[in-house]
Amino acid sequence: MAPSAEDEDDYMSMAIPEPSSTFSQPETSVQRRARKKREAEARARQPSKAELARQADLARDEALNTSLPTTSKGYQMMAKLGFKAGSALGKEGNQHARTEPLGVMVKEGRCGVGMEGEKKRKIREEVGDEGRVDGDKKRETEGEFRDRQGREREEKRLEGMCWGAMKVLEGLEGQDAVTGEGPCTDGDTIENKTTKRTQRVNVLWRGLVRDRQFKERERRMRYDLHQSLSRNAAYDDPDEDRQDRQAWGDEEEEVEEEDPELEELNALEPAERLRRMIEYLREKWRYCFWCKFQYPDQEMDGCPGLTEDEHG
Repeated sequence: MAPSAEDEDDYMSMAIPEPSSTFSQPETSVQRRARKKREAEARARQPSKAELARQADLARDEALNTSLPTTSKGYQMMAKLGFKAGSALGKEGNQHARTEPLGVMVKEGRCGVGMEGEKKRKIREEVGDEGRVDGDKKRETEGEFRDRQGREREEKRLEGMCWGAMKVLEGLEGQDAVTGEGPCTDGDTIENKTTKRTQRVNVLWRGLVRDRQFKERERRMRYDLHQSLSRNAAYDDPDEDRQDRQAWGDEEEEVEEEDPELEELNALEPAERLRRMIEYLREKWRYCFWCKFQYPDQEMDGCPGLTEDEHG
């Protein structure tokens, strides 16, 4: 029988036949070296602690979920006593008897056995049965949390601006307010003179001076403590003055006087303190805190306004 026209190969066709799925190209030497290199790296790789812990957990779970094999010694001893697979231990006919062993709860923490229960008990005491917090405490919603976070960030930003305004005031008014002559008598000690000179500083930036003095005092105390490690406690130097005795710890240092004016200012909100500093800078020094520029006249032509929003 002669082949039909459909069975004959069409040598004029442009269709490319798909390669057979059983056809596999032989592996070249480069591919073989790369494969062996990958296999060697995989064998030599040390698993991490997390991977080892995960493997241990999987092995433990697999062992706990596997029933007792019939080849084990324990199963054979129980079978001699009448145990059958799937039945319960104990007296026959007991419907409430367990057919499965008790589940194992692995404790991963390092706290005591009853610690988790104590924590849950305290949480139950703080939170009512309906999920409401006892007393004046209320559960904070997601929106309230975002609002509180926004307020805290804004207060922190304004607090930083207050410190910046204090540094501007210090630069404009100079160090004369701190180191200048004043109503200090010859009988005053250095601490009293420093306190009086600090109180003469404008209260709007007095906190900056106090903070700098506190840091300097802390630095001096650490230095004196380091130097005193090699000092003999029984040694008495006749040339020591009062400051030296305070540094060596032989005499107590006087407590710094309180500053109610500065405490009253610090009790205000950061926004109110910043507003007072900005107004003082504009009125006395013709300086705009937002423009960062000191104008030649009191009109301050070119300044958009008093607030940050007006400056864009």
